[in-house]
Amino acid sequence: MPTLPRTLAAVALLMATQTACAHPRPTTPEAARLVRIEVIDRDTGGVLPQHRHRREAWVAGEDGQPYTLRLTNLGSTRVLVVLSVDGVNVVTGESADPAQSGYVLAPYASAEIDGWRKSMQEVAAFRFSHAGDSYAARTGRPFDLGVIGAAVFREARAEEPWPMPAPPIAERQRAQAAPAAEALADAAAGAPSPISPLGTAHGERRWSPSARTRFERASARADELIALRYDRHEALVARGVIRFERQPWLARKPRAFPGGFVPDP
Repeated sequence: MPTLPRTLAAVALLMATQTACAHPRPTTPEAARLVRIEVIDRDTGGVLPQHRHRREAWVAGEDGQPYTLRLTNLGSTRVLVVLSVDGVNVVTGESADPAQSGYVLAPYASAEIDGWRKSMQEVAAFRFSHAGDSYAARTGRPFDLGVIGAAVFREARAEEPWPMPAPPIAERQRAQAAPAAEALADAAAGAPSPISPLGTAHGERRWSPSARTRFERASARADELIALRYDRHEALVARGVIRFERQPWLARKPRAFPGGFVPDP
């Protein structure tokens, strides 16, 4: 197998969210991770809960819903994140491979990736969509819909590690209020989705300035590989990802004669 080039011109975001911002010291099992990925509903600003199922992480989306990917560097040195959606590199538009270009994150920094990069100033927004309207399907690659991927690389000959900044109160509270869905144990395999999978469309243009930087990988092999899957809420229920007991009206069969008189609505 040929040796992959380790030095490349990567993209460093110049957005305000990418500047070194404080985050709480991660605890196990996140302590062993290099990068955290969150899916943000752009309409509400809320983080979509991640549901654990059979050693996979899932989020529920809806057709037309705009979203942003928030990447957070959990360590004290720079990292390169080669990011893919539906099997497509979000920077270059190529079928994704860890050897390609990606985003560079400063120590303890966060960046919000709004869409498919069109230039150093603009992206085409991410929107959940019907499979046929997804960017991957429209470019002849409909085989890997419903997955967000990240290949994370440490930097060779990195500068001295940055000190861990003190977390602001809001960040501490957000870290302590972990979604209840994270505590779900693995469920039995559910039925496959009865409808077409969800994909990500090539949406409207958005301003997202960036700059080029050089990054030398410590290794040709990624130090961390992350896969975050997504589909519609009803599809996740059908798969057993979202459990019925979390929805009382689906926890039992409806009764024709539950008793009692007609109450006021």
